[in-house]
Amino acid sequence: MLSATITSLNVVCLVLLLAGWSAIRRDMRDRHRRLMVTNLGVAVLFLVLYVTQVVLEGHKRFPGDDWVRTVFLSILGTHTLAAVTLLPLVPTTLYRAFKQQFEAHARIARVTMVIWIYVSVTGVVVYWMVNHLRPGI
Repeated sequence: MLSATITSLNVVCLVLLLAGWSAIRRDMRDRHRRLMVTNLGVAVLFLVLYVTQVVLEGHKRFPGDDWVRTVFLSILGTHTLAAVTLLPLVPTTLYRAFKQQFEAHARIARVTMVIWIYVSVTGVVVYWMVNHLRPGI
């Protein structure tokens, strides 16, 4: 149950990121700011629940030793690396926005957004593979 909630929050982050990107492309700065601040709140909630789940339940091992597990581990590996990369990028991106350093913010935000979208999408894929593709084979 908790993993489904966490994945839902991941999807909400993805939608908010895309909506925020759309808003700034349309020069709707106030809307963009509200969407990104909301996204940050959802992301913090996601992170708290994810860490709680790991502490309480640990990680599920993906069953099998075939090519599907290899694909899973490749996706999981790149997802994890990208997620760790976000740890300094998100605060830096936010800092530049709050300090009204908008050119610097825009440069780093382009990178941050692409990585965050990848993390959100692959997070859903990892959840689906573990819980629905091979649930405890």
